[in-house]
Amino acid sequence: MFNVPLLSILGVHEMGHYTAARRHRVRVSPPYFIPFLPIPPLPGTMGALIRLKSPFPDRNALMDIGAAGPLAGAVVAIPVLIAGLALSEVRRATGSLGVPLGESLLFKLLSRVVLGQIPAGYDVVLHPVAYAGWLGMYITMLNLIPAGQLDGGHVAFAMFGERFSEVARLIPYALLLMGVAGNGWIVWAVLLFIMGTGHPRPMAEEVPLTPMRRAFGVVACLLFLLCFTLDPFPIGRG
Repeated sequence: MFNVPLLSILGVHEMGHYTAARRHRVRVSPPYFIPFLPIPPLPGTMGALIRLKSPFPDRNALMDIGAAGPLAGAVVAIPVLIAGLALSEVRRATGSLGVPLGESLLFKLLSRVVLGQIPAGYDVVLHPVAYAGWLGMYITMLNLIPAGQLDGGHVAFAMFGERFSEVARLIPYALLLMGVAGNGWIVWAVLLFIMGTGHPRPMAEEVPLTPMRRAFGVVACLLFLLCFTLDPFPIGRG
């Protein structure tokens, strides 16, 4: 009830990258799932990835490949989250209903639509399907962080080119500051310091983005904002 919808979200996400890369004749590996210890509230996987084996032809290809994964994954994650919320229960809060989760704007909107107004003193106990949807949107948001080789880094470089490099260098420091308020951000800051925030240039960088590709970039940015939560796992915070 949890693994199948989550792996479906992650699989479709990576297949979005894969099919976009193949369409632009960029050499790419098939998607690989990364195993991880199933320690609640974390899943038994660190996600999935593909490995690009040739450079990006131009900024349009970069946008297609970068944005295709998050947008495709969201197409699956949103219905999964809606279905899971419909299966979830609203119970009186007792302080021991499980691990608390942060609420993004998208989660709050869908929760209000599906479950209505939650009365004071009550909490939503998420069904495993709903948790899979929540986690799928959370992973989508993480991938859209605009730095380095993350999907958001691809999208940002496609939209702004080398001009975004100075901004990207500041992202790990911003994540460190966010780590004061939310669990997990320091880990991502360290990863970006290790991996770097730079981005390789496409072969034909002078080719401008088409209006459609700019629209993809705007939608990807909106998706990041809608899925963003400052404190995704507010454990021990009161």
